[in-house]
Amino acid sequence: MAERSTAAVDVADNSGDEPLTAKADQSTADGVAQNPERDTESDKAQGSGGIEETEKASPPELHSGHKLARRYRLEECVTRLDGFSSWRAVDEKLRRAVGVHILPADHARARSVLAAARSSALLGDPRFVQVLDAVEENDLVYVVHEWLPDATELTALLAPGPLEVHDAYQMVSQIASAMAAAHREGLAHLRLNPNAVLRTSSGQWRIRGLAVNAALRGISSDTPQRTDTEAIGALLYAALTQRWPYESDAYGLSGLPKGVGLIAPDQVRAGVHRGLSELAMRALANDGATASRHESACTTPEELVKAIGEMPRIRPPEPAFTAPPEYQRTTYQQGTYGRPSPPGATQVPPTPPPPLQSRTGKVLKWAVSALLIAALGLGSWQLADALMNQGNKSEDTKQTQTTDGNDKSGDKTKPVKTLAIQGAEEFVAKGDAQHPNDVDKTYDGKASTYWRTSSFIGGPVLAPYKPGVGIVYDLGSVQDVSTATIGLYYSGDHTTVKLYATNSLSPSSLDSMTQLGTVTTTGTSATVKVTKHLKSRYVLVWLTALPHADSDQYSDAGYKQAITDVKFTG
Repeated sequence: MAERSTAAVDVADNSGDEPLTAKADQSTADGVAQNPERDTESDKAQGSGGIEETEKASPPELHSGHKLARRYRLEECVTRLDGFSSWRAVDEKLRRAVGVHILPADHARARSVLAAARSSALLGDPRFVQVLDAVEENDLVYVVHEWLPDATELTALLAPGPLEVHDAYQMVSQIASAMAAAHREGLAHLRLNPNAVLRTSSGQWRIRGLAVNAALRGISSDTPQRTDTEAIGALLYAALTQRWPYESDAYGLSGLPKGVGLIAPDQVRAGVHRGLSELAMRALANDGATASRHESACTTPEELVKAIGEMPRIRPPEPAFTAPPEYQRTTYQQGTYGRPSPPGATQVPPTPPPPLQSRTGKVLKWAVSALLIAALGLGSWQLADALMNQGNKSEDTKQTQTTDGNDKSGDKTKPVKTLAIQGAEEFVAKGDAQHPNDVDKTYDGKASTYWRTSSFIGGPVLAPYKPGVGIVYDLGSVQDVSTATIGLYYSGDHTTVKLYATNSLSPSSLDSMTQLGTVTTTGTSATVKVTKHLKSRYVLVWLTALPHADSDQYSDAGYKQAITDVKFTG
């Protein structure tokens, strides 16, 4: 018989004598990456926990539109690895978006995933992304959790630069307090990284990943509290410096220089808050050593919360108010129609308009202006006619000179020509290709055919998870390209197109190319004018930002674009 359970069901019958929360200490975390390439960061880069080597079970055959329990309709697969998959889905009963982790019931980690999900659901702390359902049904185990469309991952928040001091303080305070509450209930995270920390539109910080993701990946730790505390320290370090506090790069952040070791954040970047810098070092695995003081290390989230409480409170920045415009006195005078005059007040007769301001004066001004314009036009015509007659006479007395095609004083404007495209290949800078078999549809002369990208959850800008997507075109020979006109399938806010000159049809990286121009558009066409003239045979059309579009017969809703037609002129 299929086993079915809601998130709040009592699971003591599956846990034996050992409390269910104790099991969660060995396998904990939940969350779904919003991009297929973003959940494959190595756990070694975080420096926490190990991964059990288990035999990979074959993932179930699922597709968009598949329904679980006649309720959860799968929309888009966002992660597929190690025998399980994670999806964005729709709860058709409550009409809301949810996230779903799915793995075969015979998977080696299926039982631990169910136990971790149910214990996480019993916590019920709103600072964590809530587990809504944990089910074993039809040879599948799936975990349903909240989907927060208005929340932004810490990874995306750190892409443009480090957080403001008050934001970093709020982040570490709320995350440490939440994890201290979880550990009091016997739950650990073990995959607390920038992908698992979210900030909502109201400014609150939420944690996804309690229990389930660590169980999905078989991660365990002998010291779960120390592991989670070190992870919080790494998050604070990244928020202050925009660097990952280990030598390897991870989560779109650069690591520390090799051989230097762990250095304080205020030595990595100028202007870092001294108290937060020392707090990050106390939470990381450095035995409490900092640049100027020797404080005891924080080994549990509870100790970290206490250390934060002993710090001077960091107040939010004062709001910037713009000065109001200077008061300007107007010449408008309020009328007195319908208002009685005060006793003894002398009625002042209205001032007559100045000369030529009456209706008759205005007509007279227009008439005089018209006569002047006519006189000027007549005089100009007579003067031009006299000059032309004089010129004709002078030409009759002079020797006629002819010019040939080699006269350098002739028109130097080059005719604009369309450059023929001889071939094209899709360029992949990071991750998977989009649709390489459709690149020839972008120059077949048909507006109804196109090459399309995948549908991305995050946007419009694809970086840092993917630097961009695009196609390299072969012009047959070295050409002087002046303009590229790109037809687009989707409109919206917004599409950014960049043009690069490259040395081959299959270049090694973007670093080897020279940018020729860029443009951002909200319509269905983009014209990139070359600002740096450089002759090249191969030209890359590169999309770095995509508009949001609804689902259609070929792809789900998300940030996506399609190229219908490309033309180069020289």
